[in-house]
Amino acid sequence: MSRTVFAGEGLGQVTFANGAPLALIAGPCVIESSDHVLRMAQAIREMAGAFVFKASFDKANRSSVNSYRGPGLKQGLRILGEVRKLGIPVLTDIHEPGQAASAAESVDILQIPAFLCRQTDLLIEAGKTGRAVNIKKGQFLSPHDLANAAEKVASTGNERIILTERGSSFGYNNLVVDMRGLKIMQAAGYPVIFDATHSVQLPGAAGSASGGQPEFIEPLARAAVAIGIAGVFVEVHDAPERALSDGANALRLEGLAPFLDKLRKIDSLVKTFTA
Repeated sequence: MSRTVFAGEGLGQVTFANGAPLALIAGPCVIESSDHVLRMAQAIREMAGAFVFKASFDKANRSSVNSYRGPGLKQGLRILGEVRKLGIPVLTDIHEPGQAASAAESVDILQIPAFLCRQTDLLIEAGKTGRAVNIKKGQFLSPHDLANAAEKVASTGNERIILTERGSSFGYNNLVVDMRGLKIMQAAGYPVIFDATHSVQLPGAAGSASGGQPEFIEPLARAAVAIGIAGVFVEVHDAPERALSDGANALRLEGLAPFLDKLRKIDSLVKTFTA
C-alpha cells in the first residue's frame, strides 16, 4: 500500500499519494531573482490552486563552468522563505550533506538530484531533518534500484519519501522514458512523480548547455498520468528563451493552465476506475 506524504499547511497543503488527486510541483529551474520567484509562484497558484513551488538556490551540475548557478544557499533560502510566507509549500535541491539542516528550516521538501541519488550521506542527512524527501531517479539507474535509495532515507525513521522519474540515458545527449518504471517504482510503497520537463531534456546537446524537446512535455505527461501516479513535476518559466537555466525544456507559463486541465481530467478518470 502506498504511503501518503503531506507538504505545507492549511489551504496550501498538498497531498502526495498514488491514489489521491494529481499533485503539482512547478516553478523555474533556478532562482533568478526574488521578484521573479514571487511573480512566478503567485501566477502558478492562480492557475493551479494548491501546489508545491520548486526552484534551486544552486545548480551544481551545469554543463559549463560559465553557466549561471543561482544566488547560493543563504540568499536562495531567504527568497524561498518569502514564497512560504504566501502559504505555498516549497521544494529545493540539496547537493551536500551539510546543506540539509539549513535548507530544512526554509522549505517543505528536500530534493535529491538525480545524479546524487545514491549518495548515502546526502540521503541520510536529508532524512534526519524530518522533512519530506523527493528522490529523483538517476538517469543511470533502473527503477527497481530506487527502492534502495528510499531505504537509506527510511533508515533514519523518516518515511516521508517521494520518488521521481525523470528519464533514462539513451545513448549520447538523449533520454527515454520507460513508462513501466512508474509502476515498478510504485511497488516500493511511496508516492511517484513524473518529471515531465527533465524527461524531454537533451543533456549537453547544445555544447555548453543542455537542449530540449518541449513539444513532448504534454504527450509524455498524459501517458504517465494515465498510469495513476501521485503527481507531475514541471519546470515553468514565463519566458523560456530568456531563462538562466533549462529554458530549452521548460513549459511556458501561459501553457500551464490548459496542460494541467487535461492532466487532471485524465487523472480523475483513471483513479475512478482504480479506486
